[in-house]
Amino acid sequence: MLTNEELQRVLQQRQQLRTQVSPEEWAARVELAACYRLIAHFRMTDWIYNHISSRVPGSHEHYLINPFGLLYEEVSASNLVKVDVHGRLAEDVPLEVNPAAFVIHGAIHTARPDVGCVLHTHTAAGVAVAAQADGLLPISQHAMRVYGQIGYHDFEGIALDNAEQQRLVADMGSNNILILRNHGLLTAGRTVPEAFELMFYLERACQIQIAATSGPQKLVFPSADVQSRAIAQFADSPSYIQGRDWLALIRLLDRIDPSYRS
Repeated sequence: MLTNEELQRVLQQRQQLRTQVSPEEWAARVELAACYRLIAHFRMTDWIYNHISSRVPGSHEHYLINPFGLLYEEVSASNLVKVDVHGRLAEDVPLEVNPAAFVIHGAIHTARPDVGCVLHTHTAAGVAVAAQADGLLPISQHAMRVYGQIGYHDFEGIALDNAEQQRLVADMGSNNILILRNHGLLTAGRTVPEAFELMFYLERACQIQIAATSGPQKLVFPSADVQSRAIAQFADSPSYIQGRDWLALIRLLDRIDPSYRS
């Protein structure tokens, strides 16, 4: 394990990486680093734990992920590391990857070639809903944004056993959201912005549910027809949003701290 001083030297040296990778890979690194910073900004981190992974452009075998030991607010384009589907480093660098990362991430990336990014969190609201027997309830507009595309996976302990991968993939199926019982939340998208958007609305839906179920008040459930209509409306929303929400978030990051680009 590196000391803080040794780690800082390695990270400083890594800033030369931009001249050593393709423009496409560098753009992917900047986008993924932005996602890490946004997860930190919206308070969805768990110290140095959890992971967000993104495919290296043009490759189905290699992915970018955070080196183990960095806070999300420290992640930048240059210090993301390249790994294979087993979580093994694909570059000569004195950094490590948490082995739990690719029991989950490697399984999904391998089984789902349509997935470009996998995002996993352990938030209080997310774990609370994951521990409720009925899972996510269709009681808010935020829930409608993600409803109907959720799988559930039972808790099997810390994700270190490769034998769990097959069950995890089966439980996720073709869904882009997986609620890990007693554990946390997971979203997948074709792109980093897609995975982040799903996680943001899923997290807010969980927060709303925990607030709404914290007292004795009876819940109001929209009718099945209204639920279906709202779900369909959200499915069509990208046609007019056209990525403007992600661009707004990038402007936010650039105002706060543009070092994620380095």
